[in-house]
Amino acid sequence: MPLFWRIFLLNAVVLVAATALLLGPVTVSTPVLLTEAAILAVGLAAMLVANALLLRVSLAPLQRLTRAMTTADLLRPGRRPPVDGHGEVAELITAFNTMLDRLEDERATSSARALSAQEAERHRIARELHDEVGQTLTAVLLELERVARHAPTGLRTELHEVQETTRGSLDEIRRIARRLRPGVLDELGLTRALKALTAEFTGPTLAVQPRLDADLPPLARASELVVYRVAQEGLTNTARHAHAHRAELSLRTTATGVELRIRDDGRGIGGAPEGAGIHGMRERALLIGADLGVGPGPGGGTEVRLAVPVPDRNP
Repeated sequence: MPLFWRIFLLNAVVLVAATALLLGPVTVSTPVLLTEAAILAVGLAAMLVANALLLRVSLAPLQRLTRAMTTADLLRPGRRPPVDGHGEVAELITAFNTMLDRLEDERATSSARALSAQEAERHRIARELHDEVGQTLTAVLLELERVARHAPTGLRTELHEVQETTRGSLDEIRRIARRLRPGVLDELGLTRALKALTAEFTGPTLAVQPRLDADLPPLARASELVVYRVAQEGLTNTARHAHAHRAELSLRTTATGVELRIRDDGRGIGGAPEGAGIHGMRERALLIGADLGVGPGPGGGTEVRLAVPVPDRNP
């Protein structure tokens, strides 16, 4: 039954009940007595309450749909309001769920294309840094060494300082190239790549402890890349914003796949809105059907959790 007729019939029932009372043996004096006014007031209140209750029951599915619309988030897919109610209300909820399915599919497709293009651009920049800029600096460093051997003693010290500066710049370019395109992930696998990543972030002010299971199930290439990028972004946020002294990166086997956790003892995220880094992690997690959670850790600080499903391990 259409919503219009349902509301019309509900109001009609109340009005018919009121008319039946008027046609009954009940009479009202002129002027109205106090007791009669009280009875009329109670009757009117009862009809209004009955009408309100009936309307609330009929419109409750629309209220739930409104809440679902205001809380819908394409980065947290799968949340759907239940299809209840009748007629137009059920059709409206079904249409909304269908729209969410379409939007999530389109978002996943566009995100996959964007991230694929981003990885390709990272690979190109890393290759140019390594092959062109790196080789140029290496040639400069070799030339400085040759000049230093023939330079006067007073000038040799200054040339050695320039050599060290050039060598430091070369190391920095290689480090940037590794972060743009983790060649160790292709060459040595995910476990060693994560160990190298924790060593890279460990310094005088931050100690990162890796805890990696030895018997991890095999992951697809895309899943390994997502795990590595989430770990990289999580440790970057810890080093830049958390003011932490210790952090732990763990990768363990679960009943349905593998789970990555990054915990620190920093100040936590509090109620701050999620930035571009966390949004990027969520988009990457969606590409492989993984579940990402970012929140306070059990002992304070921040915890990033990435649960990656492995089809062969699903019960």
